Amino acid sequence: MTRVVVTGMGWITPLGNDLDTVWKRMCNGESAIALIERFDASSFPTKFAGQVRDFDWTQYVKDADVHRQPAMNSQFALGAAKQAWEQSGLGSFDALDRDRTGIYLGAGEGVLDFSAHSMIDTHSWDVEDGKVDPVAWAKFASNQLDEWGEVEQEPNMPLWHLAREYGLRGPAFNCLTACAASTQAIGEATSVLIGGDADVMLAGGTHTMLHALGITGFNRLTALSTFDGDPKKASKPFSRDRGGFVMGEGSGMLVLETLDHALARGATPLAEIVGFGSSADAYRITDLHPEGRGPSAAMKNALAQAGIDAQTPTNNPPVQYISAHGTSTQENDFIETMAIKLAFGDNAPKVPISSIKSMMGHLIAAAGSVELITCIMSIQTNMLVPTINLDNPDPELDLDYIPNVARKAQVDCCLSNSFGFGGQNNTLVVKRYE
Repeated sequence: MTRVVVTGMGWITPLGNDLDTVWKRMCNGESAIALIERFDASSFPTKFAGQVRDFDWTQYVKDADVHRQPAMNSQFALGAAKQAWEQSGLGSFDALDRDRTGIYLGAGEGVLDFSAHSMIDTHSWDVEDGKVDPVAWAKFASNQLDEWGEVEQEPNMPLWHLAREYGLRGPAFNCLTACAASTQAIGEATSVLIGGDADVMLAGGTHTMLHALGITGFNRLTALSTFDGDPKKASKPFSRDRGGFVMGEGSGMLVLETLDHALARGATPLAEIVGFGSSADAYRITDLHPEGRGPSAAMKNALAQAGIDAQTPTNNPPVQYISAHGTSTQENDFIETMAIKLAFGDNAPKVPISSIKSMMGHLIAAAGSVELITCIMSIQTNMLVPTINLDNPDPELDLDYIPNVARKAQVDCCLSNSFGFGGQNNTLVVKRYE
């Protein structure tokens, strides 16, 4: 069977914009959660988020003019992809067949500035009728709205920017399965390679919902934390007093290759993708099945594909780390714990688990890709990053969540979970390349 390896990685995150900086900060248990600066959130129930800072996308492309006005999701993707591309060595590989090099993204919408829409609505408001005049709205909008900016709101635009930047003409896909999107993209990109339709796939995710509409929507769903204290303490997965997730943003990108292709060009595999599992869990639009059936099915499917027996009792489980979905909501953290127990049986308490959302927030569609990179960094460094703010453990959650302090450990195999609103559950298993 065709083996698939990772040869390059990159990320743009609230904790930083390069592999080493972000990894060091995660190992130190630092938080990037702070008051929102992108818009005035002072009247919102949630006033904080994990915001990308000190990032200039133009430094990551050959010619910024080619990309015109990329939305923020595309900007993040270009930054993360550049890092992955360069680390893989493809940037200096002249023999690359770009017809057999594709892209698979889990990319969210590229919402831009709402100011123009607000101005148009205000201008076209008919005071006497108490409603927007559609004729006036259309006339004013035609003069105010930027056609390129409107196009950039489409979730497939990051794919266009990446294909344009690197001249890629192979299979191209974008999925938007909420918080599971980039894990699904990487898993299905692996399938594309195994199926022989490409030699190389650039895969990952990118997203920002750090805008007024995004914060409002999740506030209405009561999913966001409204913690009234130090924002750095707001995201607290697996804690008794967890009160919702914290919004983040960013991108994670990986270069995936067939092992034969990577070795033929002299690349160094960073890790091997050995399992992908997916399940549907349409219990409620925002809730997992209370018994953890959907998430456990995804984990079991991924482990089975990897040829891993996770349930036979042993002192040394075959998986040494789980990157949890770990959102810091009451429902997710309880149900994910139950699902891990279903998937790992008696071995569950012996497998270290952590949630990096405690440090950078929830990157929504991009979350899974960044969390998989975390797994690979753990394999590369034999370090396990902590779940910070775990000062008040929930007695009903009794697994090893690596509280507050990073841990040195031998790490050869990791599992990464992503569960999305709408019932999409996806899991990846990655191993040390041997």
